[in-house]
Amino acid sequence: MAGYLEEYGVADARRTKVIWWLVISAVALGIAALVLYFTFRTWPAKRQVQRLLDDLRRRDYQAAYRDWGCPQSCPDYPLKRFMEDWGPQGSFSDPSATAVRKARYCNGDVIVTVTPGKGKDAYLWYDRSTGTLGFAPWEDLCDPHIPAPAPPP
Repeated sequence: MAGYLEEYGVADARRTKVIWWLVISAVALGIAALVLYFTFRTWPAKRQVQRLLDDLRRRDYQAAYRDWGCPQSCPDYPLKRFMEDWGPQGSFSDPSATAVRKARYCNGDVIVTVTPGKGKDAYLWYDRSTGTLGFAPWEDLCDPHIPAPAPPP
């Protein structure tokens, strides 16, 4: 009779242990997925801006203009205007001192803050649907709310 109750509850204990390992693994996988998502959701924008800065360091302004999102010419931002901003006489004339400071996710797109060697920071808007760059309409803000004017007294 010694072997009659020897295996009683062993299968239940093993099943409980497997279920706990599955739950812990699922939670850990979920946390890792969230961390990776929030870490890498701005990565394409940072890479595009870094490619732009690398082309500016090599003084390849045509490639930098293509990185901006203008393969031939942009009607709203012609190459002449691009050279005024990013060329040798522009505010980003020393691209070796220019660096990407931060990137923020904003309404499905990304605002990348670029710090030049001299002057003010530039806020670049990366359109995720087209992969193009532009100047952000707001400085370091995401969709600011414009307060309504106060009623007259």
